[in-house]
Amino acid sequence: MSHWNIAAAQYRPKHHCVDAHVAHHLRFIYAAARHHCNLLLFPELSLTGPAQPNAALPAPPDTRLLTPLLEAAHSCNLSVIAGITVEDKGLRRRGLAYFTPDNPQVMIYPHGTGACVESGKSSLTIVDLHADQPNITPDAALFTHNMAVNECDWFCSLDQFQQFAHRYAIPVLVANGDGGSALWDAGGQLIVRADGGELLLTGRFADQGWQGEIIPLR
Repeated sequence: MSHWNIAAAQYRPKHHCVDAHVAHHLRFIYAAARHHCNLLLFPELSLTGPAQPNAALPAPPDTRLLTPLLEAAHSCNLSVIAGITVEDKGLRRRGLAYFTPDNPQVMIYPHGTGACVESGKSSLTIVDLHADQPNITPDAALFTHNMAVNECDWFCSLDQFQQFAHRYAIPVLVANGDGGSALWDAGGQLIVRADGGELLLTGRFADQGWQGEIIPLR
């Protein structure tokens, strides 16, 4: 991985219309493509919307509704990790939808506490952030985590992500719907962190290391 461009889409879904979320995701995807990104990470539940007032999660969408995102991933040569719900043993759980340029179908995963992107692979490895020995393979190039938490909870997570990056020598990219999306390098140094608002947080890796940028969504 000599050169790599990644991005986090800071976007807080406030309704449960999947078609509208798909259209909004496309705006982020095309913006990321204009900045030559290879990977775009969305916050949790970005495609389905937040939990109901009674804490129940929205139903998983028909994957046919996600076809425009798969087509955009192919046409833009961009991998996309979005937030979704899944059915698991009769229960609804947070999950991930993964769209890649070289796969004709969307891949659906349970959320876990993060996911690793591996060099040369078109699948994700779901990771338990709190395990004594997380299953991070030698080929893992990036740890991703999508969340939708308030400012207080977010600041409680800052040290955790920094320590994780440093301990396992892996960059960490976080997309948070309420602000604070961020990127740490493999030494645990914070490269860039966003305030509130809808935006792209980008990270570019080259010979001199990581550089970050905040790009308002237009």
